Amino acid sequence: MNGMRANPPPRLPGFGHINRYWDPLHGAYVAKILPGEFFVSISGEAIVTVLGSCVSACIRDPALGIGGMNHFMLPSTDQPLSGSNQPALIDRSARYGNHAMEQLINGILGNGGQRNRLEIKVFGGGKVLKAVSSDIGKNNIDFIHDYLRLENLALAAEDVGDIYPRKVYYFPHDGRARVKKLRDLHNRTILERELIYRSEIEHAPVTGEVELF
Repeated sequence: MNGMRANPPPRLPGFGHINRYWDPLHGAYVAKILPGEFFVSISGEAIVTVLGSCVSACIRDPALGIGGMNHFMLPSTDQPLSGSNQPALIDRSARYGNHAMEQLINGILGNGGQRNRLEIKVFGGGKVLKAVSSDIGKNNIDFIHDYLRLENLALAAEDVGDIYPRKVYYFPHDGRARVKKLRDLHNRTILERELIYRSEIEHAPVTGEVELF
């Protein structure tokens, strides 16, 4: 990559709603994803997101340079419910996380990637939502570790936990990930965005079940 601005790379179908912009620092177009979104690229662009309690999986097929990133949070499983309702809520949480992962993986496999070649890096899960009692970040980290183990997918690298939000740039074509911990956060945008997202997923059903290739 160089600092000269090029024409925007073509988008894959289904990602027209994702905002992309030219980043002169990285000499590339960058797709910015928000909580609940994911993006798959085959064109050498970067993907960026800002994570608090949420987790992002960055996945690619290194042989083809096809890859992407998601940004998700699990619904809470620690609400004071009766014993009969608790398993259902835990099941919903697992289904939500599975859906977030399968969307991204299927997007890569559907564009030529091979499951046995997938390279996976994981970021986020900070303990930043002090307004809630549970450690949502840890729940998200535990989920992604369990998911990869159960699906027999290897974890190549991770930067998770701690108390700070993170800004993550991911370059699917070569697998680089740049992570900046936001130790001096002067506004509440990240926290407010995640609280809104958390409220939405607590009340919205999981739809569009996806079969993993």
